[in-house]
Amino acid sequence: MQMVDFKTIIKDFPILNRKIKDNKLIYFDNAATSQKPKVVIDTLSNFYSNNNANIHRGVHTLSMEATYLYDESK
Repeated sequence: MQMVDFKTIIKDFPILNRKIKDNKLIYFDNAATSQKPKVVIDTLSNFYSNNNANIHRGVHTLSMEATYLYDESK
């Protein structure tokens, strides 16, 4: 069985760098929401900044780009 390197995993999640009352944040409430890794945050930020449009609904450039990105993400 391979050991899990938690320090590497934690580095992927920016929110886990937070401290609350001088304690490192540990988040186990995954039933409510899951924390997002930096790659997801960056990808969504880029999409909303550059390609945000309805998918499968328009014939304009933004809609076609958004549809393509959506379809390719599956």
